Amino acid sequence: MGEDIIWVKFDIMEKFMVDVFKGLGVAEKDAEVCADVLITADKRGIDSHGINRLKPIYYDRIKAGIQSPVTHFEIVKEEASTAVADGHNGMGQVISKKAMAMAIEKAKKFGMGMVAVRNSTHYGIAGYYATMAVQAGMIGITGSNARPSIAPTFGVENMLGTNPLTFGIPTDEEFPFVLDCATSITQRGKIEVYDREGKEIPRGWVIDESGKTRTDTHQILKELQTGKAALAPLGGIGEEGGGYKGYGYATIVEILCSALQGGSFLKMLSGIDGGRRVPYHLGHFFIAINIPFFIDLKSFKKTAGNILRALRASKKMPGESRIYTAGEKEHFAWLERKKKGVPSNKKLQEEIIEMRDDLGLTNCRFPF
Repeated sequence: MGEDIIWVKFDIMEKFMVDVFKGLGVAEKDAEVCADVLITADKRGIDSHGINRLKPIYYDRIKAGIQSPVTHFEIVKEEASTAVADGHNGMGQVISKKAMAMAIEKAKKFGMGMVAVRNSTHYGIAGYYATMAVQAGMIGITGSNARPSIAPTFGVENMLGTNPLTFGIPTDEEFPFVLDCATSITQRGKIEVYDREGKEIPRGWVIDESGKTRTDTHQILKELQTGKAALAPLGGIGEEGGGYKGYGYATIVEILCSALQGGSFLKMLSGIDGGRRVPYHLGHFFIAINIPFFIDLKSFKKTAGNILRALRASKKMPGESRIYTAGEKEHFAWLERKKKGVPSNKKLQEEIIEMRDDLGLTNCRFPF
């Protein structure tokens, strides 16, 4: 962390985000849901998806009229264990929390529940919704498509979104197993964090029209918008590192986030139509698996915990002090941050002040 970092207590930052969402026209209960998703990212050390995303994703899009602050969650088709919902371009966090809650309720009755969503918006960290299922003693799975960012293997055009495929699994440990990651080698949010810190990104993350890897962070963010640069899929550029695997998984998410619910896909998610900005019309899916329909929960959690402990106890590379399992680093981030709060650098501080002053939030106080 740089010298310009100021730490803000979680309750202060969360209240500020609630006030910002309310100031934009979001209902108070919905604003609380949106802020909870974002602050959860900050608590878990996922700085690419917390308060750092408030202005460029939610604030700016609502101001531009391409995202509705009012959420209308419509069930367009429902069966015993499944449903299709239309979010009408409302708040993605609100839409998604309702959808996963529906999947969980269905799983309680039938062992599994799945809800597919169309016409939604950016829903924050996918792990939030998978963890909802974990808290209900279930396995949670979710995915979302997104604006075009990833080039297919042997291609240079951004076609697929970063398309997270996320799993939450209960264990007998202090924290669940939560694998929450994009199907690209990185995501825009992380590149935005590098840009705020004035750092170049590592080689191999981004490919340009000529097929060369790029590291000039600020220009890359512009060219991701124009299609002159694209993210590499998980595994990297070409087939040597297994990039076709990430490309394949990103495609699976794209299909499950569009074909099941009659939603938009690929270039339809660019947010541009005839040169003007339009809603992104994102799709999501949410699956809950009720473990006691297979085996008692205690036995499942013990086996899952045993697997994770065995992995961490396995032989380490020379020079490495430990092996991690998914969700562990986020747990440690929470233990470290729960007293310190959210780190905010100079650029984020400027964005917070801009939103505060623009909305006239005179009761908001920060240590900067």
